[in-house]
Amino acid sequence: MQITGVWLPIITPFKDNKLDYQSYKRLIDHYSDKGISGFIPLGTTGECPTLSDFEFEDMIEKTMEYNNRRLPVYVGVGGNCTAQVIKKVKIAEYYDIKGILSVCPYYNRPGQEGIYGHFKSIAEETPLDIVMYNIPYRTGVNMENETIYKLSEIKNIVGLKDCCGNIKQTAELLMNPPEDFSILTGEDLLFFLTLTMGGHGGILSSSHLKTEMFVEVYNKIKENDLESALKIWKPLYDFIPLLFKEPNPAPVKYCLEELSLIDSDEVRLPLTQISDQLKEKLDCILL
Repeated sequence: MQITGVWLPIITPFKDNKLDYQSYKRLIDHYSDKGISGFIPLGTTGECPTLSDFEFEDMIEKTMEYNNRRLPVYVGVGGNCTAQVIKKVKIAEYYDIKGILSVCPYYNRPGQEGIYGHFKSIAEETPLDIVMYNIPYRTGVNMENETIYKLSEIKNIVGLKDCCGNIKQTAELLMNPPEDFSILTGEDLLFFLTLTMGGHGGILSSSHLKTEMFVEVYNKIKENDLESALKIWKPLYDFIPLLFKEPNPAPVKYCLEELSLIDSDEVRLPLTQISDQLKEKLDCILL
């Protein structure tokens, strides 16, 4: 079954440097009936690098408890040591999750053979579905389309979150997609374009806000009503850049606190809370 629609890479709420479970449950309940296709905790937007091993497992447990089987869950599990990633995947397997979202190995900059071996090794060690995450401007290395095609032949590697930053590479993949393989954009501004070129959906931090509009864009395009989809998309296209003016997810967290969906917009170092100038701009779109 292909992965489609709008997926929420849900934030991790903090309060006094601790996980804020009350706010997290509020978020799960709020988004469960907004039309999204599922949750992805512990991704980049979830500030996964700042969580302890205990918090990593606790967030999975709380996600499953609060979600209560309402929507499928893919958990962010990535790293630059293949063996350590596999150990974390084994922890995730204890819970009733659908699969994992796993970023390309970062910092050590492996070649294409190393990237292939990394994901192949993970796939061989778990029955979970795997969505790969290609984001070279964060990891330092690009997963080329040829490597994606090879990995798509592995049964439980089922999709890609595409943030390659190269529209030509993205277009070539969308024009010649692997069979039974989902291509989802992680570049929020490319959501409309990706869908019109045959993409299956998006994993979108900005869909924390105006969620129903993102879902409606997806639905209208799938109904071949591009005119209506574009009318909905234009105001989204204008506001999305504000959410990335400063490092994600700080702007999103500010908005969520203003909307009383979380108790605090706290982020963990090395991230910091947003500037007063950006707060003023965001306040305008929240009115």
